[in-house]
Amino acid sequence: AALVARQMGKVCICAASEISMDYSKRLMSVGSTVIKEGDYISIDGTTGEVFLGEIETAPSDVIRVLSGKMKPEKSYTYQLFKTVMGWADKFRKLGVRMNADNPEQAKMGVELGAEGIGLCRTEHMFFEGDRIDAVREMILASDVNEREKALKKLLPYQRKDFEGIFRAMKGLPVTVRLLDPPLHEFLPHDGAARNALAEKMGVSPELLSDRCKSLEEQNPMLGHRGCRLAVTYPEIAAMQTRAVIGAALAVKKRHPEWDIVPEIMIPLVGEVKELAYVKAVVTETAEECFAKAGMKLSYKVGTMIEIPRAAITADEIAKEAEFFSFGTNDLTQMTFGFSRDDAGKFLGAYYDKKIYENDPFAKLDQKGVGKLVDMACKLGRSTNPDLHLGICGEHGGDPSSVEFCHRVGLDYVSCSPFRVPIARLAAAQAAIKDAGN
Repeated sequence: AALVARQMGKVCICAASEISMDYSKRLMSVGSTVIKEGDYISIDGTTGEVFLGEIETAPSDVIRVLSGKMKPEKSYTYQLFKTVMGWADKFRKLGVRMNADNPEQAKMGVELGAEGIGLCRTEHMFFEGDRIDAVREMILASDVNEREKALKKLLPYQRKDFEGIFRAMKGLPVTVRLLDPPLHEFLPHDGAARNALAEKMGVSPELLSDRCKSLEEQNPMLGHRGCRLAVTYPEIAAMQTRAVIGAALAVKKRHPEWDIVPEIMIPLVGEVKELAYVKAVVTETAEECFAKAGMKLSYKVGTMIEIPRAAITADEIAKEAEFFSFGTNDLTQMTFGFSRDDAGKFLGAYYDKKIYENDPFAKLDQKGVGKLVDMACKLGRSTNPDLHLGICGEHGGDPSSVEFCHRVGLDYVSCSPFRVPIARLAAAQAAIKDAGN
């Protein structure tokens, strides 16, 4: 939630365990303080503080200028911002991309200096409009034919989304991650919503309930997700590939001057054979698209390094990958062995007792997780010297983590659009510090 909210430019606080919510009465409470629906609260997403009442705020001049609400010459702050960013770009060696899922985010990121998209999460597109119904049909399909029928409904939506993104980026690189989350996340969880879906799908509520239960997992973040979905249901990866390649071809045809090279990223790989299998699905589908369109374009297939085993066997995986993108959110979670969704319940005690100095999900743990990243970079390039390396976890916008990425030789960092200026500045400071040494 925090990652997605930040990417959308929204303030978010997660794991606020002291707050009790009563949805039926439309109120929340903290101790003896009760806040009703309609009352004002103010949130500081940086410190995690929630204040009772409305605190006066002012929008950033930089965002006001970039969104067309203020003329550049009217803002000294914006002119200063432009000057400092210009200095930063002269010194930095690291590229800076953004994590973006729609054209609006992409446009804002480019305005803030992003040089491409390092992570486009395709699953976020599934919730737009009525398409969630087709997604649910696909998930609850009892066989391949039913699943492919639902996927045909999704294909035009996905292709239209990617066309918008490729147009917004105007030839800058775009890394598209294939479907990653566990499928249960797309299903309704309460009885009324399930009954409504059963009626819409023309099946009995009992049958729908049974299918939903069959998808339940004890630990879904370590379960049937990522490349495991594509291994089990290759038709999902094929549909998404058709959408990406079809969109790229359509935009390239209208704008031959743009250098459109889609980068298709296969997530959660831990074994090279997984990558080889899904990569074959992607490449075969791409060739079919080229034959049908009567034209070709370049594209890349790579993987997200987010499982410790992938980092340890990166030399094998690099033989099948054209790029690595380090998903440090999950890599941190799996290396530490605790859930980022639940760790807030005990991390406070760890900070108080100085066991951890920082939140490992906010600042990259360089001693542990960082060693895996460094190892994967060296192993990967030992078997594939042309391997392109980036990071797309939110650590890509943290200054100390950006410095680490510069030090281990990554090609770029990718972060939320609104953190792009921070990454540009941190990359420049890292390069200057490195030159001084």
